[in-house]
Amino acid sequence: MTATDRTADTPKLRAGVIGLGWAGRQHIDAYATDPTVDLVAISGKEQHLLDQLGDQHGIEGRYPDYTTMLAEAHLDVVSIATPTFLHAPMTVQALEAGLHVLCEKPMAETGQAAATMVETARRTGKVLDIAFNHRQRGDVTALREVVESGVLGEIYYAKTGWLRRKGIPGMGTWFTSAASAGGGALMDIGVHMLDMSLHLMGEPKVTAVSAATHAQFGPRGRGGSSFQTSSAVEDVPFEVEDLASAFLRMEGGGTLLLETSWAQWIPYDQVYVTLYGSEGGASVEWGGDPRHPYQRLNVWTEVQGLPAELRPEVGEHGKHAAAVANFLEKVRTGEPGQHVGVEALRRARILDACYASAKQGGEVALEL
Repeated sequence: MTATDRTADTPKLRAGVIGLGWAGRQHIDAYATDPTVDLVAISGKEQHLLDQLGDQHGIEGRYPDYTTMLAEAHLDVVSIATPTFLHAPMTVQALEAGLHVLCEKPMAETGQAAATMVETARRTGKVLDIAFNHRQRGDVTALREVVESGVLGEIYYAKTGWLRRKGIPGMGTWFTSAASAGGGALMDIGVHMLDMSLHLMGEPKVTAVSAATHAQFGPRGRGGSSFQTSSAVEDVPFEVEDLASAFLRMEGGGTLLLETSWAQWIPYDQVYVTLYGSEGGASVEWGGDPRHPYQRLNVWTEVQGLPAELRPEVGEHGKHAAAVANFLEKVRTGEPGQHVGVEALRRARILDACYASAKQGGEVALEL
């Protein structure tokens, strides 16, 4: 059934968005262009953005206070795109108000807070989804299809990373506060690579983690990004890591090596996932000089005993629009209990273990 068919057959879902930064605007654009949705309310502390985005999309409900929006806007679904420490309390309040929730990544600043979100979704019978938008890339989707086809055989090892040359977001804002953000580069962009890798590997269970964190750029005021994700400058000290690495052990013996940084001495940004299977290998990667960026999907195997390189067809990158569309599809299935954020909770608990390992200087086991 197409979106147009749904519009004709079923009432439109009433949607709202909390948070008007870059991520929030992606959700607003996605809802505004979906014919099955009425975007009726937005909430944020920046009055000029409320006015600007409200006028741009014809949104009447403009709320400086999100609690008022949840109480008065008569919503069916809401996106939460606010600083990390607000994800859990806002999500719980929205679920308790009877709304289905799409929350930005990372799920929460701790696994405990994430678990509260999942428990509330189960108890209220509402959908809880987390917007891992990079999972919606065309090359990642194509590689997932390759894995599912069995061409690679058993995947026993993977390595992944997101390395920035200079990209600490919101220097001096909530991004650099341990209490507000929960962590630094690992929590911000490393979680994308963790999610993509586990998704591509078929969701193996992580049994143990050994990790290390470093802060060489941020504490000296170096490595800041020109891309300011927060409009509020709060003069927060740099309390998080700007580089992290982790080695993850999986049930069944598989392993994953993860590295991520906001800033380091490399020529340009690099993003990659490489899979090693018993019958073949594959990688997806992008980055490079902004003037000459690259995107590659490689698959290596054998055909009749001869080395072969496959060229899977790659579709468009879905980005946040696809994440929103997938969330709405989960809402419409009528089976909310199947979609309560369990995968994202696993990511949150792995991040907890990574930070605990870095602090202790040793391997940390996870309960299956």
